[in-house]
Amino acid sequence: MKVNQFPDRIIEIENKEYLYFGGTAYLGLPTHPEFKKLLIKNILQWGTAYGSSRSANIQLTAYENGERFLANFIKAEAALTLSSGMLAGKLVIEALTPETDCFFHFPDTHTAIKSQNSLPFFIGEKINPRLLDSEIEKITVLTDSVPSFRVQPIDLSILNLIPSNKEITLVIDESHSLGILGMNGCGIYSNINLPNVKRKIMVSSLGKAFGLTGGVIASDSEFINLVATHDTFVSSAGMNAAFVQTMSDAEHIYLQQHQKLKDNLNYIDTHLSKNEAILFDANYPLIYPEIEGINDVFTENKIIITNFKYPTDTKDLNRIVITANHKKEDLDTIIHLLNQNQF
Repeated sequence: MKVNQFPDRIIEIENKEYLYFGGTAYLGLPTHPEFKKLLIKNILQWGTAYGSSRSANIQLTAYENGERFLANFIKAEAALTLSSGMLAGKLVIEALTPETDCFFHFPDTHTAIKSQNSLPFFIGEKINPRLLDSEIEKITVLTDSVPSFRVQPIDLSILNLIPSNKEITLVIDESHSLGILGMNGCGIYSNINLPNVKRKIMVSSLGKAFGLTGGVIASDSEFINLVATHDTFVSSAGMNAAFVQTMSDAEHIYLQQHQKLKDNLNYIDTHLSKNEAILFDANYPLIYPEIEGINDVFTENKIIITNFKYPTDTKDLNRIVITANHKKEDLDTIIHLLNQNQF
C-alpha cells in the first residue's frame, strides 16, 4: 500500500479513509502542529543540514543544548547524538571491541548492537555456561529494552547470576522504550541498578517516539568522551542541528504527548477484555492479537495495522500500535473488534 501523506491516526488509501494503528510514532509528533512549528523555526536558524565533523573548529550550540536535554531526560551523566540509531549502535560496538574479551547477546537483539563474534546469552533455556566459568575477563552484554513480540521491559536480574570474575558492561537498545517507559518517558536506563554491572550504555533511535531522524548514546561521561574522539564519530557528519535543537525546545511537548499516550493506554486497559490471545500491557503501546483472520476483519472495518512476516518465521506478525494522537472513538473501534469472540 502506497500513501501520499504521513500515516497518522487516519490514512487514505485509494481515496478511502482508514483508521491507522501502525508505525512507530508513539508520541504522535511528526504531525503535531506546535512540534512542526518548532522544527521549522530551527531549520530557519540552523539550515537543512550541517555536513561538517563535530570535531571541527566551528561548534554549533544546538548540539550542546540538545545533548544536555537528552542526558537530563534519560538521567545519564552525558549523551551524544548521531545521524541515526543504527550508527549509534555500531559506534558503541566499535568503541567497546578493543576492551571486551567476549560479547554476549540476548535473543532477538537488534542488528544495531550486534557484534560479529557475539555468543548467545542463553543456550536452550539456560544461561550460557561460558558466563559462569572461572575465567577472569571483561564481557559486554547486548540486549533490547523490550524484546520483539513482548510488551514488557526485559528482566535483567538474571545478570546477578554472573560471577564477580566477569566485569560486565551492559549495552541496551531503547529505541522502543525511550519516550514511552519510565518517568515521563525517560526509558529504563536510569532504573538499571545491578551491583555486578560496572558500566551501562544505552543507545536509541530518535526517529520513533521522539519524532526526529537521529540517534543517541547515553552513559557515563568517561565513555561518552571516549566515543566523541572515536574515528567513526570524528569522521562522520552529525545529526541535523535543527533536529537536535528542536528536542531541547520541545521538552514540554514530549511531556504532554507522553501523558496523552498514557491516558490512551489506561483507557484500553479499562475497556479491553482480558484474553490470552491478546498480548497487551497498560504501560506499553503495542497490542499483539494472536487471533486467526484478525487482519482481514480489521481491513473489512477500515482499519490498518502493522502486518508483515519475518524471514525466519512461518506466520504473519500482526501488531497494533497505539499513539498519543488516537482519539477515544478510535480506541473504542479497535477495542470493540478485539472484544468480539467470533474470530
